[in-house]
Amino acid sequence: MIRKLWLCSLLVAFALSTLPASAQTAAHPDPLFNTIKAQDAKLFDAYNRCDLEALGSMVGDDLEFYHDLTGLSKGKAPFLAAIKQNICGKVQRSLLENTLEVYPLKGYGAVEIGIHRFHHPNEPANVGDAKFVNIWHNDNGHWKISRVISYEHNEGLLAK
Repeated sequence: MIRKLWLCSLLVAFALSTLPASAQTAAHPDPLFNTIKAQDAKLFDAYNRCDLEALGSMVGDDLEFYHDLTGLSKGKAPFLAAIKQNICGKVQRSLLENTLEVYPLKGYGAVEIGIHRFHHPNEPANVGDAKFVNIWHNDNGHWKISRVISYEHNEGLLAK
């Protein structure tokens, strides 16, 4: 598992290092940046409302979700079951917008990188940030997440 995570991280780092510096900035959002930002908002609106049907329509059947505290989860069904059991009504997520980065993946889709904030709806003081990398697949204009790496979580926040 560590080897897979290392390889995935290495591939993402390599892909990003080959882009011109100007493509790596979000100072002048391009259409791809705006598309992925909108997809992120749609995905986490469903996540925050526990709309598992909408959420499921935005992730691939072969989803691989790498989480620093819970490990690797493979497939859409285990992902949705974990959301239902651990997230619904317990945790909400928001994107720290000034951290969002988007990069094209030629012939596949896009890489989304950023920091998101989690909080318990009934405990406003209990917040925690985490970093993430999402790989989005563009299938004829229908965007789905195929890979997620989520790390540097605050254990106390997610243990509630």
